[in-house]
Amino acid sequence: HKVHMIYLETTFVLTGTKGFSLKQNNLQQGQPIGLSAQAPSNPAYNANPVPVPVITQTDSRDKWSKKMDFLLSVIGFAVDLGNVWRFPYICYQNGGGAFLIPYIVMAIFGGVPLFYMELALGQFHRTGAISIWKHICPIFKGIGYAICIIALYVSFYYNTIIAWALFYFYSSFTTVLPWTNCDNAWNTDNCTNYFLLDNVTWTNFSRSPAEEFYTRNVLEIHRSDGLRNVGGIRWQLMLCLFLIFTIVYFSLWKGVKTSGKVVWVTATLPYVVLFILLIRGATLPGAWKGVVFYLQPKWEKLFETSVWVDAAAQIFFSLGPGFGVLLALSSYNPFTNNCYRDAIVTSLVNCLTSFMSGFVIFTVLGYMAEKRNVNVEDVARDKGPSLLFITYPEAIANMTGSTFFAIIFFVMMITLGLDSTFGGLEAIITAVMDEYPGYLAHRRELFVLGLVVVCFLGSLSTLTNGGAYVVKLLEEFGVGSSIIAVGFLEAIAVSWFYGITRFSNDIKSMLGYAPGLFWKVCWVAISPAFLAYIIVSSLLKPPPLQLFDYKYPDWSITVGYVIGASSFMWIPIYMVYKLVWTPGSLKQVRPERTILPEIHTDSLNMTPVP
Repeated sequence: HKVHMIYLETTFVLTGTKGFSLKQNNLQQGQPIGLSAQAPSNPAYNANPVPVPVITQTDSRDKWSKKMDFLLSVIGFAVDLGNVWRFPYICYQNGGGAFLIPYIVMAIFGGVPLFYMELALGQFHRTGAISIWKHICPIFKGIGYAICIIALYVSFYYNTIIAWALFYFYSSFTTVLPWTNCDNAWNTDNCTNYFLLDNVTWTNFSRSPAEEFYTRNVLEIHRSDGLRNVGGIRWQLMLCLFLIFTIVYFSLWKGVKTSGKVVWVTATLPYVVLFILLIRGATLPGAWKGVVFYLQPKWEKLFETSVWVDAAAQIFFSLGPGFGVLLALSSYNPFTNNCYRDAIVTSLVNCLTSFMSGFVIFTVLGYMAEKRNVNVEDVARDKGPSLLFITYPEAIANMTGSTFFAIIFFVMMITLGLDSTFGGLEAIITAVMDEYPGYLAHRRELFVLGLVVVCFLGSLSTLTNGGAYVVKLLEEFGVGSSIIAVGFLEAIAVSWFYGITRFSNDIKSMLGYAPGLFWKVCWVAISPAFLAYIIVSSLLKPPPLQLFDYKYPDWSITVGYVIGASSFMWIPIYMVYKLVWTPGSLKQVRPERTILPEIHTDSLNMTPVP
């Protein structure tokens, strides 16, 4: 076994009959082991050189069929529903156009360096989020397990949001959209339709037809008393979720060769729809009010700490480092792929998409403010899913050609969500299969099926009448601070334990040139500080948790912290396990890639000298 590992990790250089030298080789799986190592320079050793056999590893790892398959997969993961609902809200709330300054600063010094780091790590080591730590710093292997658990929590609620969009998509195939008027069985006396009637007074008790369609027909949240009594499962939503997971399974079951083809539709179609909606929104009366409200700078906001915290959190969750997805997707790249250029291009596309989405959303909000005869701020008070399932559909329902715009809008939402689901589950699949190749190498289809079934069963609580409350709880605590802490430890482990010099040399071996001083400084100091800043700020001032008129009780907040800790706790647990069961002192612990030190022989007495 030792001899086998030596052949995988090192290149033998024979030096005649007087001794031999072992030269470490940094080549990864799939790279031929050739004559890159050199014999000692002492001419006495070169008198009778012995030919060195070339040993080539066989590479059974899957690969992307085309470079664009990879780029579209990364863009599809990074550009998700949060770009459409979160960025516009965060932007106007934190100073409008002035918010773009902290957003760009945080992207340059925090988000993009971490994005680049993960792409480079995955491409060089060519393995998933768990087994990669054998090559970086084994004591941090718990990070890989934490990432997989967080990805599971995301799949429990994120796909339910896509199922809501599918429900809307099905409901849109009518001449008159069902959330247009107050004449439906689910409407109440508070339902107020101000679009089709004149002199309608909008009060704090008023509910639009779109809001009641979402809360009373799609969710049926009025049948739940909160988290203590979430009610029964909505079979319509369960059927929608089943269809979503069916699409996900047949997109992932064969690996990146199938998912790489699906993203050509799911990653490009949203841009076509966004462009159509942008043109339509710009032609609506009052659209200019929304644009002014969106971009009008409030420079005094730049002196508020919360604005910079929101900018840092937004860029982190938007680009998605720390989720293990970038590690997984880049691990199927060729060894010499230009991951630096990929990081810059995909990050730029993601940020520009967020910015463009703001125009798509706020032109419509300006139109609604014009119709309601209120300020844009009063219309834009909703955030999160409410913006996509209440505010925007309400505006669409009162446009000419409402059915067409409703259909393409919810197709866009479904495809945006599917891309991110593909990435999140691929992170789990790649991590687990790389960790246990002997059991799962030829059983991918069965493993993916089992994973999809687990995710479906874990999502059932979000399909109940009070499922929206569960979605909110998982969104806040299942991901939240846990994934930021994971990203922080990952940056520290790579920069300080693995070593920035070694990491830079890895990149040089792939690209032919080492990263510049800017990237090194960001990886060593700025990016970890960027993440620590988010963690401390979120813990010092946790926002109150509320959905609609329901305020989460204290016990549910405690449950939320337990959910968050259930993923992060595996990092210290594995550290303790590794320290207790690994022989030797702490200084003797080394990554598995350095199995043997370089050895040479003393020229006088031929005694091996390490």
